[in-house]
Amino acid sequence: MVNREGLVPVNTFGRYLKKQFGERVRKIPVGLSGFTCPNIDGTVAKGGCTFCLNESFSPNLAQNAGKTFLNLHSDSNPILRRQLYELHEQVVETRERFIREEGVRKFLVYFQAFTNTYAPFETLKVLYDRALEYKGVVGLSIGTRSDSVTDETLEYLAELSQTHEIWIEYGIQSIYDETLERINRGHDALNVEQAIKKAKSCGLNVCGHLIFGLPGETKAMMLDSAKAAYDWGIDSVKYHPLYVVKQTLLANEYKRGEFAPISREEYLEVLVEAIRLKPDHITVQRMTAGIEDDTLLAPAWCGESKNVQMQAIRTALEEAGYAI
Repeated sequence: MVNREGLVPVNTFGRYLKKQFGERVRKIPVGLSGFTCPNIDGTVAKGGCTFCLNESFSPNLAQNAGKTFLNLHSDSNPILRRQLYELHEQVVETRERFIREEGVRKFLVYFQAFTNTYAPFETLKVLYDRALEYKGVVGLSIGTRSDSVTDETLEYLAELSQTHEIWIEYGIQSIYDETLERINRGHDALNVEQAIKKAKSCGLNVCGHLIFGLPGETKAMMLDSAKAAYDWGIDSVKYHPLYVVKQTLLANEYKRGEFAPISREEYLEVLVEAIRLKPDHITVQRMTAGIEDDTLLAPAWCGESKNVQMQAIRTALEEAGYAI
């Protein structure tokens, strides 16, 4: 398919959802108390990924003393009422804003912060079911790690997918184990591959996250990760540049001169090539990322507004014959 300007349109997630539901669908991101990560709580590692700003590497860690954090083996959840309250507040507030400002009427609730399958199944079931009860919500997207999903949870998500739009999002980041070890990921590439294939065998939609610019990686390595993710059967992809924020292990590497962030030019080059290599049926959910506050150390271009970043991406893609 070629549009009027002769450019090939990128198959974006927004286009996919509009085709599925006949109108625009927006994601409502939520983050709930009690969720953490096995790479933070010591189950598989400590400190989290080197690029991640989290409680375990925060000067405010003492404020978390006595807080409840869940895991796959928690035998109770004393904060479920609080989680349901937070879910309600975030869904309703964001939904009403989207309705008011954009006229959107359909939504996916996106469980975004931390690892959103890393809790007892009974808790997950209550939260997922409640999210689907809100007016206009047509489905869920669950952000998680490949080492933190039980078969019971996968089976339940597959059951929900019979009547709702259900997605599971895995952080792939890289297929190179030496890179995963360097960023303290806590699992290897085989673990991600197996998780993606298991989710697909259950009939679930899978989105894979890729980070370009990880320490020590070349352009060829970044593209190898993209090609492998496509081959593993993902249905959608998010591309992220690696940026450095204060109070992370990566910030220490950066200050010591052990890590050089990816330039805008290299990122655009890798991104365009990754999209060129991507099978058309795989949708694109994200093409960049950044943070617009004083916690950003580098690269400076990741501190620019999303509109500025997207204009640079749009220009690079148009030069390569694509439209977004």
